[in-house]
Amino acid sequence: MRKFFVSAALLAFSAPAFADTLTEVTTKGVVLSIQGMEIPVNYTPDGKFTAMDGQVTGTWKIDGAKLCTTSSMQPEETCTEYPAGKVSGDSFDLEGAMGTVTVKIN
Repeated sequence: MRKFFVSAALLAFSAPAFADTLTEVTTKGVVLSIQGMEIPVNYTPDGKFTAMDGQVTGTWKIDGAKLCTTSSMQPEETCTEYPAGKVSGDSFDLEGAMGTVTVKIN
């Protein structure tokens, strides 16, 4: 029984950290740095996003620690796990189909 409470406590304290990072990302937007290109991405509360000055549009949703997206350039849903505890101004790397992507939260 004690293991159950410890596990529940760990889950309770770790889940909001992921949500905080993804909340920061989806409310403030990000700049993606891919192969020397900087791509601003803006998210709206209705689950949509735009990138490259509106040339790329899509949808987003949060699934646990993952941000899941579809876009006009990639219609199949892709989900990417984000690190916990990131806030505005933080940068971090994610691995994607095109290699390493640096994400900076606005």
